[in-house]
Amino acid sequence: MQTRGDRHHAIHGFVRPGFEAVREAFAENFSRRHELGAACCIYQHGEKVVDLWGGIRNKATGEPWEEDTMVLVHSATKGLAAMTLALAHSRGWLDYDERVCTYWPEFAQQGKEKVTVRQLLAHQAGLFAFGEPVDKAVVADLDRLAVVLARQKPEWEPESRQSYHAITLGFYESELLRRVDPRHRSLGRFFHDEIASPLGLDFYIGLPASIPNERLAVLDTSLFTMLRRMPLSVMLAAMNPRSNLYRALIVNPGDRICVDPARVYARDLEVPSGGGVGTARAMAHAYSVFATDGRELGLRAETLQALVAPAIPSANGFHDEGLQGEIEFSLGFMKTCRDWRFGHEGAFGSPGAGGSLAYADPAKGLAYAYVTNRIRSVVDDPRDLALRAAIPE
Repeated sequence: MQTRGDRHHAIHGFVRPGFEAVREAFAENFSRRHELGAACCIYQHGEKVVDLWGGIRNKATGEPWEEDTMVLVHSATKGLAAMTLALAHSRGWLDYDERVCTYWPEFAQQGKEKVTVRQLLAHQAGLFAFGEPVDKAVVADLDRLAVVLARQKPEWEPESRQSYHAITLGFYESELLRRVDPRHRSLGRFFHDEIASPLGLDFYIGLPASIPNERLAVLDTSLFTMLRRMPLSVMLAAMNPRSNLYRALIVNPGDRICVDPARVYARDLEVPSGGGVGTARAMAHAYSVFATDGRELGLRAETLQALVAPAIPSANGFHDEGLQGEIEFSLGFMKTCRDWRFGHEGAFGSPGAGGSLAYADPAKGLAYAYVTNRIRSVVDDPRDLALRAAIPE
């Protein structure tokens, strides 16, 4: 265990030879890029080569970020959620090109009968917002939530356009998984049983009440800084109550549903598109399985090939009407693309509002994860960019 840093910020963990530049970039995030608390982990060819953490877990108390500190990663959760459906695909329970209503008959309402699993997971189903009230009570009652999901009317002809399903996507994924899983488990329960437990991951989609507050990093959020760092078009959309992005992310139920001031984060509440809580180490380990041969989880080569394959655009291309850019989504993951580059061709993962990012880069057998409690950027966070730039080619 190596420890280094300046007099204000102790950096803990280790890097393998060849990855020293990542450690330097991580330290510079504190000294030059205003980091508060964070962790970074990288696997290559199934071996952990970077495992770093440091800074402050709780700004109000000054408590340090520890080795087992967990943090809310917002939409970076989407990648872990997509892994559950990939596992269902590997087990033969799910065909990405089958219609959703084949597995979930009640879904075939309001013009959704032709929506395929692939289109839903690519944010092309027009189901990015709810037309009726959805609060914590509805989210906690999966049967009640399923009724709301099934009777939602799409905003447009499915597959004709793309708009980021910021919160809703995970709820649809969870109900779909409940329908195909022989044990009818929710996405969070399935993730715990079939991915987190076998791999020994400190990551939860539905944080248990038993996890003490002391293990959780408290978010330090600056709305002004986030808005200032957004592209102008995204900033305007985030402030416009009629925009797709505002309706998808800010309200009903909105991303604040994942936060509980009394317990840091909401407990025993599954929000698979934005409520994941865990460590960078856990995320990198999970992605490492997908970046290599998938053996640890019994993934078939056919599934891994599908994840690496190019994304399929909507009839209107990859322009995302919520995120206001050319963004490629495939099978629940974001793909490396023109407006958001990470890794090499074929890489897939998911970023989270505030700076977090995790992904698999099968071309290099590499998996990367960075998490932080200082919530600042929505795209191209300078802290994350510095870490990734330091990864050796």
